[in-house]
Amino acid sequence: MALDGVEMRRFSRKAMRAELLDAETERQLAYAWRDQRDEAALHRLITAYMRLAISMASKFRHYGAPMNDLIQEAGLGLMKAAEKFDPDRGVRFSTYAVWWIKASIQDYVMRNWSMVRTGSTSSQKSLFFNMRRVQAQLQREAQELGEELDGHHLRERIAQTIGVPLADVEMMSGRLSGSDLSLNAQQSGEEDGREWIETIEDNSTQAAEAVEARHDRDALRRWLKQAMSVLTERERYVVAERQLREDTRTLESLGDELGLSKERIRQIEAAAFAKMRRTLESQSREVYQLLA
Repeated sequence: MALDGVEMRRFSRKAMRAELLDAETERQLAYAWRDQRDEAALHRLITAYMRLAISMASKFRHYGAPMNDLIQEAGLGLMKAAEKFDPDRGVRFSTYAVWWIKASIQDYVMRNWSMVRTGSTSSQKSLFFNMRRVQAQLQREAQELGEELDGHHLRERIAQTIGVPLADVEMMSGRLSGSDLSLNAQQSGEEDGREWIETIEDNSTQAAEAVEARHDRDALRRWLKQAMSVLTERERYVVAERQLREDTRTLESLGDELGLSKERIRQIEAAAFAKMRRTLESQSREVYQLLA
């Protein structure tokens, strides 16, 4: 449940006054939760390190997300850390929790940065959170050396510095350079200006195409019905089972059912096709041209 500003400040003050756990107490609480699912131990462990979660959340405020939401995401990361923490490894819980808290906050920031998914791979995440800092550093160094970096060379150096593909740098640069734009926004400042959505090509089936497709389907059904009408009952059954079912039958399975060999079923099917072809060719020039 979201907290309002007053409640969040009260929550933060309470977290800052929480007890500080020594290594042994922390380890015992972790054992109690892992082995006995002691919820009181879990609550005490989470409460003690909520100040860490809040502190880390505050470092991501400049990404535009509400502090309220950042703290809640940090808390979720802290709870994930408690769930997966193994006290037998001899690592302090705070050290282990930092990774989970940071990952939870970063995922939230990236999900909410844009309606378009900003990135999901490790290199894309690294770019999202480090690109502007590295870019500023490279520009400052180039200025000190009297160099001039154009956009392409700057992106190349960013890729080399962070250790990611150049294509990822170019993609992220484009996504971070602008904000989302509503498709209902007008292209000009005029009141009767055209909306951007009007410039998007409509890939849906047009009315004329739908009518033509329906006409073709009806014709195919009619031709098939005419062709099937000249077959014997056995031939119709073989064609239907071999060609008209979603899960078509094998020659062997039909042979077993009808008490015939696979070769005999194949012969019946071939004879049926020949009859159907002759019928269709004799009844319609359009069909004849299609089958020719």
